[in-house]
Amino acid sequence: MTSSSPSPRKPERRVSIDTPAEIETGKYANFVAIWHDPDSFTLDFATLTGPAQPISDPNTENTVMKQRAKVVSRVKIPPSQVFELMKALEQQLSAWEKETGRGSRPPAE
Repeated sequence: MTSSSPSPRKPERRVSIDTPAEIETGKYANFVAIWHDPDSFTLDFATLTGPAQPISDPNTENTVMKQRAKVVSRVKIPPSQVFELMKALEQQLSAWEKETGRGSRPPAE
């Protein structure tokens, strides 16, 4: 007769986040550009810096609206964290919708 002992449980992981005073208030961003390379995803959080200006696109000769923005923070994350980030955003968005009674999407222009 063999006895089997329960497999050791993996300890729960808890992360304690310490926010340095100089970034405690955060940065306002109303735009984000996301791009990737083989090793990471990059999120460039930016603030639009002025009204859009009409310019002529030299390739198509069409008039387009050029919007300038300044990156206020660049965050690089490994691909494995993208799924966790998406889940966390969904959870927070759902909680925000419930708390405020507001929908998640702005009206279409």
